[in-house]
Amino acid sequence: MSNNFTTKLQLPSGKNNLLLHSCCAPCSGDIMKRLIDSNINYTVYFYNPNIHPHQEYLLRKEENMSFSIKNNIPFIDADYNPRTWFDLTKGMGQEPERGKRCSVCFDMRFFKTAEYASTNGFDIISSTLGISRWKDMSQINLSGINAASKFKDLEYWTFNWRKENGSQRMIEVSKDEKFYMQEYCGCVYSLRDTNTWREKNMKPIIEIGKKFYSHSDKDTTDN
Repeated sequence: MSNNFTTKLQLPSGKNNLLLHSCCAPCSGDIMKRLIDSNINYTVYFYNPNIHPHQEYLLRKEENMSFSIKNNIPFIDADYNPRTWFDLTKGMGQEPERGKRCSVCFDMRFFKTAEYASTNGFDIISSTLGISRWKDMSQINLSGINAASKFKDLEYWTFNWRKENGSQRMIEVSKDEKFYMQEYCGCVYSLRDTNTWREKNMKPIIEIGKKFYSHSDKDTTDN
């Protein structure tokens, strides 16, 4: 797959050191390539205590780390503290996807990203979460902007990663790299709800660690 884009990315004026919150290799793969091709200085920050179970978390983290190493990009492995996530989302188990629970989840992850950025010489943050068509980009951006605003001279980059067919290229990179295919957003509630839907529609439930992208797959993903 070609990564020759019509335009190169540019950080907002005055910013030069990006901390990129990443949720997984499939969502970050094309974004990372675009940043490299645009000669943007950045580091990947992996903080996703929402991911359940731990086996799924490790699969996503280790693949993202391997892809970063392959491309000589610094990778920050942040703490896995699911108890904190469960405490913050207590009572929100029945919230729909893109609802209040997701906002709380984004707030938690982006605050941690912004805090690390502020104390480690980064002047701008962003996240790969926005590339997925299953996510509400305005919801993500609001959480990111709020997190960055709590720290002096820090900004959240609201760039639309879906530009220039970004969501399609995300899938193509995933196929080329044979990335692990996440079949649900990540948390225990999204796993529950996805499996409930599958059972109602006579489809097999998710088997963690079993499915990987290939060029024979349809251009779709549940993440």
